[in-house]
Amino acid sequence: MSNAMSKTIHPTALNNSSAVTPGKFTQSLIRGSILAMACWVLSTPLTTVSGSAAGAIGCLLACFWVDRQQRGTSTLLQMRAPALLLLLALTLTVTSVMTGLLLQSAALANLLGAMVLYQSGQSVYWFTLTAAVAIALRHTARRHSWGAIAELLFVASAFVITLAAHQRGMIDRPYFIGDFALIRGLDPSTILMGIGVAAVLALAILLMMENQHRRLPYHAGILATVCFSLLFFVQFFGMPTPQLTNDLGLTGTEGSGSRANNDSPFRDGENNASDREAPVAVVLFRDDYEPAGGAYYFRESAYSEFNGTLLWTAENPDLDQDLVSQFPSSPVDVSAEVPAPELRRRVTTTIGLLAPHRSPFGLDAPVRFEPAPNPNSLRFRQTYTVESLVPEFDFPDLVGRKAGSTDWSLQQWAEYLEMPDDPRYGEFARQLTATLRPEFADDPYAKAMAIKAWLDENGIYSLKNEHAYAVDPAASFLFGDLTGYCVHFAYSATYLYRSLGIPARVGVGYSVPAANRAGGSALLIQAVNGHAWPEIYLQDLGWVIVDPAPRQTLVDMSVEPQDSLQQMLGDMLRDDAAFQAFLDDQAGTSAINWALTLRLLLAMALAAVLSAYAVRVYRASCLGWADEHTLYRVAYRAALDMLAANGIRRRLGESREAFARRLSNTLPAFQTLSNWHLSAAPGYAFDPALALSGGDTGARNPGAGISRQQWLGHTAALRHQLKAQQRWWQSALAIVHPLPWLLSR
Repeated sequence: MSNAMSKTIHPTALNNSSAVTPGKFTQSLIRGSILAMACWVLSTPLTTVSGSAAGAIGCLLACFWVDRQQRGTSTLLQMRAPALLLLLALTLTVTSVMTGLLLQSAALANLLGAMVLYQSGQSVYWFTLTAAVAIALRHTARRHSWGAIAELLFVASAFVITLAAHQRGMIDRPYFIGDFALIRGLDPSTILMGIGVAAVLALAILLMMENQHRRLPYHAGILATVCFSLLFFVQFFGMPTPQLTNDLGLTGTEGSGSRANNDSPFRDGENNASDREAPVAVVLFRDDYEPAGGAYYFRESAYSEFNGTLLWTAENPDLDQDLVSQFPSSPVDVSAEVPAPELRRRVTTTIGLLAPHRSPFGLDAPVRFEPAPNPNSLRFRQTYTVESLVPEFDFPDLVGRKAGSTDWSLQQWAEYLEMPDDPRYGEFARQLTATLRPEFADDPYAKAMAIKAWLDENGIYSLKNEHAYAVDPAASFLFGDLTGYCVHFAYSATYLYRSLGIPARVGVGYSVPAANRAGGSALLIQAVNGHAWPEIYLQDLGWVIVDPAPRQTLVDMSVEPQDSLQQMLGDMLRDDAAFQAFLDDQAGTSAINWALTLRLLLAMALAAVLSAYAVRVYRASCLGWADEHTLYRVAYRAALDMLAANGIRRRLGESREAFARRLSNTLPAFQTLSNWHLSAAPGYAFDPALALSGGDTGARNPGAGISRQQWLGHTAALRHQLKAQQRWWQSALAIVHPLPWLLSR
């Protein structure tokens, strides 16, 4: 009797013990690793590698320390949250001040070296910071039932904050991931997808550990399968692309002329400034070309038809015949002939769209669009090639020419000159051009340049303005505070040109500084490059861009150079290896990549099998570290798994006692394990003395005092009994069976 009692651990002694059981140690390790990973993700963009590593270690050690504290005896767990937070803040402040003083020490810098001293300071600071965060989170979780929510929010926020820039379309952000991938010629999205899968699993594991942690392996296996299914989905439907917008609303899924007439492009200026760095396309130059004006103009659409309120996309098919509204599925020649080919040069570009667009765009004066092979359908929404006749005009080529075209009908002339019925436009335009020298007094190009020069000098560029909801926003801008963005300048200039009898329209697309090419053949187009500009039509030259450039600006529209991203996307677009696959698709062959699909299916199957084996190993290993309160359950479960692997299962409706009696003659060890289990199960009235007939009954309540060694011994005996009764191939199948835990009951 005394021997049995000596093996029984009193609950009070268990609660007061400072030791961590193997099961609790595993939970603490998993939880601490997840929180440490979140701290590492948050700290990596903010500190050095050593600082991030120290932060992860500090978080992990703090989690272990808090989890070792026992309720009722720990000063930490008895502290109120405000007192603990004050103590942690004080500790962090002292650490910050001390590290700052150390970094300012010239003696230590000379002794250790400036870099070693800086790395040490970062390591100490981030170790303390993450340890304080971990202590606060674990303290809250230990004291309050809702505390686990704080840990979940912290982990989720760490990934969301770090990867938010990528979500908005900056595919090379965050830099510590983008740079790592770009240096190695990889697409950053591959690494980010893996991090996303890890984040989903980490959050799920962290959530389940607070309640049904016994079912953790099942849920983890299912979630892993779901995450692999995401890869399968992406291969067929592509990667999600954010619906990017810019100043002009250029991107989107609507057709170019589908918006209602009462919509206004002036309202698109109230955009989300955080998206302006988002890349929307990459242009690959097949011919070298450097624009004389210092900027590449890519026209997507034009506002040329006055609808009674403002200029909008033309519904008259006789207007803007140099534009193409549909993406080409086969080569398409532009219907309008580009004048003055002798003053232009042919430039071929391949364009890969990273975001959806309403219609294709081309460099200055496109003459031919044709589809191009898409080398990476997960990255590029569409790819096509454009042949353009870009201008190489000199000043003598522009002056002395009449406005408009002799081939236009009266209707076309009227459409390109129609404008708001406001006499102030004509009066102001004549006032601006009155000071021209006599030889340029009637020259359309000289008049346009005079108006442009005045807008350059007096206009103020700003995204914030009060003109968007005026009846005529262009008049509100021009005859008001002259504060607006490109649309205001473009519309005002176009109306002033038209008031002087010069056919004009508003071009819409992208204007990218030529310096952005950085000497390469690829050019990255970002949302910030969205632009509107005025164009005038000169006889025998065609549409000529006369774009105001205000010298005063209230907003910084510059963005950080993304040379690495530009080069990576250019190299990706330059890959012609997929050309044969593209031709096969055009010929009507199946668009499904069966080889890739088979590999994905095999990967998913392998992941499912590995997850199943992981669950089996987990259930078997529990017997080695389960505490005394759950040992009876995990040992019986391991015995059931062993029987199921050998094809022996409890029948439907058969009780556990009946199942043990049925196997008592061939597998007596299982009957003993079953009796021990039932006698220890809470609320299960079972008397082993009545159930056993000559077996090893032990004490009156044997399950309460059975040692781990006894459980392990009878489990090993059951294994030997099964092996003696089964054939060799049955034993081999039992060893490799991945799902006995799913069949046992």
